[in-house]
Amino acid sequence: MSTPGIPVGVTVRGAIEDRPDRPLRYRARVRWTDPASGKRRSKSEAFIAEERAHAWLDQMQRLAMAGVHPETATMTLAEYGNSVMPLAMRGLEAKTLDPYLAGWRRRVVPSLGHLTPRMITHGAVDRAANTWIADDSSRSTIKNSLAVLVRVMEQAVRDGILERNPARITGWQHQFRKAEDELDDPRSLALPDWATLTRLADALVARSADQHRGWGDVTIFAACTAARIGEVSGCRIGDIDTTNWLWTVRRQTTPSPGGLVDKGTKGKRARAVPLIADVRDLVQHRIDAVQGREDARLFTGPRGGRITTAVLRDATHWDEVVSSLGLEHLRRHALRHTGLTWMADAGVPVHVLRVIAGHGSLTTTQRYLHPTRHSITDAGDALTAYLRAPRSPNGPQPEAM
Repeated sequence: MSTPGIPVGVTVRGAIEDRPDRPLRYRARVRWTDPASGKRRSKSEAFIAEERAHAWLDQMQRLAMAGVHPETATMTLAEYGNSVMPLAMRGLEAKTLDPYLAGWRRRVVPSLGHLTPRMITHGAVDRAANTWIADDSSRSTIKNSLAVLVRVMEQAVRDGILERNPARITGWQHQFRKAEDELDDPRSLALPDWATLTRLADALVARSADQHRGWGDVTIFAACTAARIGEVSGCRIGDIDTTNWLWTVRRQTTPSPGGLVDKGTKGKRARAVPLIADVRDLVQHRIDAVQGREDARLFTGPRGGRITTAVLRDATHWDEVVSSLGLEHLRRHALRHTGLTWMADAGVPVHVLRVIAGHGSLTTTQRYLHPTRHSITDAGDALTAYLRAPRSPNGPQPEAM
């Protein structure tokens, strides 16, 4: 059940308190009399800038005059959705309700649940949908996740919290088809050679505000290990075996309500990845920089923060840099495609490549294989030689001892 509304016309008084000794200096507070109990109630929020405090105060007073309870207006999406879910989902059959609720728990809340409904924009929903696409979610999974979000936000419109529903987005189907096409031919997204990779890494470092060498190290490490950026961010010193030069991929860093968290890998299984000679000096240097502390992260931002694909993009001006290098198609996930393509071309057997990649399906791994015309011709010659070899008329015979 949603929080009861305030009868239209009930006055909500507001004030702003200046606290010079606090990081969030300005605290805006609204007070009203609960019509049911007659008790005085209040709601407050702190801001770094006075104008933002005034804007919040004005918003609360406008909503209250429209009958929206201040506690409802300041709920996060996760809180609001859980409070109105039975109402928002009314009329749905169980076979539809179950996947909707799964989409809410597994995708909507981790992506948007920490925001209030009024903070959610078309752009925020677009970015969430693109994140789900990048995570290889199926079309039906994305559709169900957006459908439950639309229903919850529609309830917010009916409650007077929003004027229009920002969850009604278009264009995600086109992005999904584009991602499907890329997955059908991931080799087309790979960097051509080592020189291009190092040129990219150097350009990203040079374009960043502080010329943080770590941005280049992350780029090279991700490509050479065929890892996701979240997995690179989740790597700790204790995961690195410098005797055998192996990295045990155990976790990934992902967004969640309230910030970034570490969780298990996408496949929910740890896997071993080789660290080639070209990255060993880089890895050793970063281990030495933290005195070998096993719980320390191998890679962090310039201020010690955790890295995400969005952080890497923004800090290095990724889109601008790749365009200047003639690599307009390149996204951060293409570093993983690069590593897997290079390993496939180096002759790594497909069953081994599957383990390194952490793929659940061998079909996914096989997309990185690219038999050349020469290898196909060799296969034909081998079959011809086999068929023309002399054979016993009595079939295969045991070898002589």
